[in-house]
Amino acid sequence: MQHHQFHIRSREELPATVDQSVNLVLGFGSKALLEGDNFQGHLSKSYPNATVALCSSAGEIFDTTVADDSLSILAFSFDHTQVLHRSVDTQDYEDSHAAGQSLVADLPTGDLRLVFVLSDGSSVNGSELTKGIRSVIPAGIPITGGLAGDGVHFDYTLVGLNDTPRRGRIVAIGLYGEKLRVAHGSAGGWQPFGLERQVTRATGNELFEMDGKNALATYKRYLGKHADGLPGSALRFPLSIQLADGRHLVRTILGVDEEKQSMTFAGDIPEGSRVRFMMANTDRLTDAAGTAAERSLRQSNGIQPQVALLISCVGRKIVLGDRVDEEIEAVRDVFGPATTLAGYYSYGEIAPLAEGKEAVLYNQTMTITCLEELP
Repeated sequence: MQHHQFHIRSREELPATVDQSVNLVLGFGSKALLEGDNFQGHLSKSYPNATVALCSSAGEIFDTTVADDSLSILAFSFDHTQVLHRSVDTQDYEDSHAAGQSLVADLPTGDLRLVFVLSDGSSVNGSELTKGIRSVIPAGIPITGGLAGDGVHFDYTLVGLNDTPRRGRIVAIGLYGEKLRVAHGSAGGWQPFGLERQVTRATGNELFEMDGKNALATYKRYLGKHADGLPGSALRFPLSIQLADGRHLVRTILGVDEEKQSMTFAGDIPEGSRVRFMMANTDRLTDAAGTAAERSLRQSNGIQPQVALLISCVGRKIVLGDRVDEEIEAVRDVFGPATTLAGYYSYGEIAPLAEGKEAVLYNQTMTITCLEELP
């Protein structure tokens, strides 16, 4: 596998040459850039044989640099790995679960090594999307990826597959071949605190009541002076959910409905689940990024990954502030200089809970997908 990456802020910086060996291009960038310039068309001309997938972000990762208002692009020339792709639009389906099922319904599973997903991040229930994909893809095949971002604006997001990125698009990329090695790891670093509460009224990813009380009013009291900044300020204070089977997941608010007095999250908030407020500091988040890299490296069985795709949460970026590069540097410290790092800050991360386990939607994690193609 050959690969190359570049980090740009205008279409004029894209390569002017044509490379027919490239068969997959991934690009993560600001919504303004993706809307304002024909990056998709230019990339398709430069790489005529490639699947080109682009999504908007809340920050771009290029090596150990985190940037805004830019585009981070990674181009692959696989020697033995086949690339297939599928896409759907959310408006064509009743819910996110059905969209996920349809997305991969006719994706071949023989010799499938990875399903990489890039999804609209503002109109999709990521939990149900992941469940829908999981209901079709056989157990043991890793599903990773993330939801697109829109900075801290939470307005709308964009995803494109071989055409202009647009709202409501969900993309799946299947990678096939016995020579491809895939590993993954995730970690958060957030600390629960305060009283545990029970979700007493919720529908899907919309939360109405905790302990029989208005959830939005409770949350605003908790946020204090930060309440005026909702939903953006909620990125600093996510919820930890304990599910019926004992698993813990983190959920981030994507929107607030003052009329309905509800909060919409990136994934499901099941009724009966137990929740606690969470917070973090820079050291815990940075250490967790290194832990995610260590977990993925352990899965590699001694093979040095050629590429690590990093999808981290916009909430982590906000908390880390000017120190955001440190979590990427923590990943670099684990992998060393031989592994290429690329990715973006998202509204939700998709990865298996552990090796061989089912994929779920995370929030507020550093999630890493490692790729290595053997000779």
